Parts: sequence; structure tokens; C-alpha cells
Amino acid sequence: MAAAELDLLAFGEPLMEFAEITRQGETLYLPGHGGDTSNVAIAAARSGARVAVFAHLGDDAFGRGFLGLWDQEGIDRSSVVVRSGVRTGIYFISYGPNGHEFSYFRGGSAASLVAPEDLPLDLIASARVLHVSGISQAISGSCADAVFAAIRHAKASGRLVCYDTNLRLALWPLDRARATIHAAVALADIARPGLDDARKLTGLQTPDEIADFYLGLGPRIVAMTLGKDGTIVATREERRIIPSRKVDAVDASGAGDTFGGAFITEWLRTGDPFAAAAFGNAAAALKTLGYGAVAPMPKRDVVEHFMVSGGA
Repeated sequence: MAAAELDLLAFGEPLMEFAEITRQGETLYLPGHGGDTSNVAIAAARSGARVAVFAHLGDDAFGRGFLGLWDQEGIDRSSVVVRSGVRTGIYFISYGPNGHEFSYFRGGSAASLVAPEDLPLDLIASARVLHVSGISQAISGSCADAVFAAIRHAKASGRLVCYDTNLRLALWPLDRARATIHAAVALADIARPGLDDARKLTGLQTPDEIADFYLGLGPRIVAMTLGKDGTIVATREERRIIPSRKVDAVDASGAGDTFGGAFITEWLRTGDPFAAAAFGNAAAALKTLGYGAVAPMPKRDVVEHFMVSGGA
């Protein structure tokens, strides 16, 4: 894929996934792929975008699995670095009465060692949108610095930035998360918070208050997912709540990332953030029909059919 063809570059930490399932009374863990920015990249590629990823992986079976996955999805991974002597991070998904729970084993992962001098500057400058997240900044100080450097290079190159707040308080304290995430959001064009995280980060409660807060930091678009209540999309001129699509969900893991990739793709295609949110909501709803973050992500034709027919 030529660099000039890129719609989206996603930079962050890929994580090998093991999702809990029960078969014939026995609990098993189904392997898959995760990591929020990789998920967004795959959702965007399945929605029709031309996508690249930047990450560091361990020289292990899990890292090689990601290379194969991205090749299968048609994602440019030419800037990905495989590092010897370190490992690819992993996580487990368990399910209980309150939904899914995550257990992470990522300390010292290859992705956490990324530093500003490792960035693929030409690739960043060639992508219409750079997508990064709060998780990428939480995993290490060098990675936090690298995200800021990537954002600033994208902006200096006349490119757009989408930032997903993705708060993980197991990785860093709230005060540090709040300061870092909001400094990054202030540089972004699209802010992508989820309501629960945004309430913790801002201390505010209502979607309108939070949308006003994030618009006040500087982004031109706030697209905040509200769970079963849909998505609020706010610009300086207009805001709307885009309803969610009702399905018999079995696993919400990766749904926000699916929304993000589909939203970015449709926004680049149409220039309409409200239409993009409707497309993203439909894609996210379809993702929840299967287990794991990546395997159930739908392709564009399936989403379009679902939007017209209302049936999965």
C-alpha cells in the first residue's frame, strides 16, 4: 500500500486476547486479538478504509499472529517493529453478572517501550487521520511522550487526529490520567470518550455537560458513546443523540473500538459526523452478537444491510 493512499494510521498496543467461554459445562479461553487501537484499525479496514498500524511487538507467537492478522485484513504494517527479548502483552476476558471483566499481563511489553524517536514520521504525515488513545499513554512514560510527539507531527503535517480517552485506572492514577488525556484531547480534532470514563475524567454527569467540556478543550467533534442510549455527537454548531441499534448482545468487548473505526471511516467518506455515528452504532451493535473483540466485527456490506433491514 502506498503511503499516500492511507485514510487512517492507528498507533498503540496490540494485545493477545483469551475470552472465557463455557462448553458442555467446562470453562475454556478462546484465543483472539485485541488492543484498542488495533481493534479500531481492523474495524476501519472492514468498513472500507485504507489503514496502517504502528506498534512494537514481541518476537513471539502472539506477535507473529498479529502480523498475520493485519496482513489478512489488508492493513499496512510496514512500520511495525518486532523486538527480540521482550513479549507481546496479553489479556483475559471473564464474564459475570456485571458484564465482562479484564485481566491484563502487559508489564514490560514491547509496545510499552516505544519512544518518540521510534515514530514513523513519514507514515504519520501521509495518513488523513492519526488515531491514538489514553491506553497508549498509560502503559509507559516513553509511550505517553511518543503519542504527544505523533499528535504534534500529524498536526504540523496538516493531518487530523482522533483521540479515544479509554481510561484504565489500573494503569495510572486518575489525576495523572486526567492531566495527560485532557492535554492530548486539546490537540485532537475528534474526541472519542465513553460516558462512564468521561464522568470520572471530568467530574461532570450529563452528556451535554461533558460534550461542552470537551468541545471547550479544542476538538471540532465530540462523539461520545452512551452504551444502550446511543451516541451523542456534538460540534460547535449542532448536537444530536444518535440512537443505538437494539440486538441480543452476548459480548460488548471491543464494541467501542468497532464504533470508533466505523465512525472514522464513514466520517472521512461523507464528512457528516451524525451519519458516521449512525453507521458506527450499527457496526458496534453487530459486533456484540459474537464473543471476543475482533472476530465478530462486521464488514461494510453487512452493516449497510443491517441499517436498511433492521435485522442482523
